[in-house]
Amino acid sequence: MPKAMQYTKGAVVYFEGDHDDRIYILQQGTLVLTSTDIETGAQVVEQVKPGEFFGVKSALGHFPREESATALTETMAVCLTVKEFEILFSQNKQLIMKMLRVFSNQLRQIHKKIESILNNVVEDQQSGMLAVAKSFYDEEQFRSAADVYTKFIQRFPDSPRKGEVAPILKECLLRAQKQAARGATYVSTEPAGEASSLQIFSLPAFARFAKTYEPGQVIISEFEPGDSFYLIKSGNVQLAKCVNGAKKNLDILKPGEFFGEMAILDSSPRSATCLADGKVECLEFNKANFEVLITGNPQIALILLKLFCKRIYDQKRRFKILVIKDISARVVNVLLMLDEMNPGKPNERQRRLNVTVGDVAHWAGLPLDTTNAELHKLVERRKIEIYDTYVVVNNINDLKRVYGKIDEK
Repeated sequence: MPKAMQYTKGAVVYFEGDHDDRIYILQQGTLVLTSTDIETGAQVVEQVKPGEFFGVKSALGHFPREESATALTETMAVCLTVKEFEILFSQNKQLIMKMLRVFSNQLRQIHKKIESILNNVVEDQQSGMLAVAKSFYDEEQFRSAADVYTKFIQRFPDSPRKGEVAPILKECLLRAQKQAARGATYVSTEPAGEASSLQIFSLPAFARFAKTYEPGQVIISEFEPGDSFYLIKSGNVQLAKCVNGAKKNLDILKPGEFFGEMAILDSSPRSATCLADGKVECLEFNKANFEVLITGNPQIALILLKLFCKRIYDQKRRFKILVIKDISARVVNVLLMLDEMNPGKPNERQRRLNVTVGDVAHWAGLPLDTTNAELHKLVERRKIEIYDTYVVVNNINDLKRVYGKIDEK
């Protein structure tokens, strides 16, 4: 049962860094959340209004508290377990949509900060999509480039740049055909995922939403308008981003995961490109039926809410890395972050991270030669081993102990 908790003036409900799975609703009184701005180090104070929740993201994501909660006056708050919150959340359609939109906006703001610190600001959507297409073209992924150019023409049929796109699209299609004839098709680097464990989507009613994508096919392109979102039923989806004109692989999404939902919630352009990593089957839901689907299926809404919690935490973790002044500490923290995002087995000391030196440079926001030099310092100390497509950390605990607490500023 939810419990009503009384707090005296000056009482701390929880401290930043605490591990606590409780969620709160402020009933009466004045309460503030105090955190530290990642970029400036300044204190940030946010007042919670009666009726509002706090402590949600860290509780649902099982992450350390990101802020301290302090009562400024005599205060009463209702304390819920995660299970109690899930029941309450599932029964309130208005709450479902409000929280999804709030979390989506928070994630979008972190994305903007990361783009700014990387100086990766694009003037407009059309320029952005053309940059994405060119990044695939430069890597000779002509099927993917053709898909983005096609989407550009479909999305912006009256664009004055349509004339320059048409001949490039024709060239990409011809080159893609030649690659296919030679057998030089898109090759997945990940084993194909199993079918989704979400049994609800196996019902016949969802069959009409099914779509199949071929290897290398672009499902959604960064910068295009967002009017649909997807659930992966089988296969894997590569998440990529165009950074200063170059394609950077971010993550591999697996069966049971959603993508494209953020643009639906805040009516913003796509923030990344998603392409089939091998053959993929997805369920595609459009903007019109998003709210009906989410509010009519609380299980899906909860999955999305927890997904936002994880993505917000991961993006804040990355942002913290980008503002680290010490170059060595920044590179090591990338390796630690990748280990946190894909944890190994309990007591497993050696860790294989499926990243290249270029990937580490991207995550660290550093030039390739600088990153390569820093990584080879770790090789000389026998901390890591570098291969073409992956990095082996010989003792992740040792890396955390020796390098993980270097001052971030």
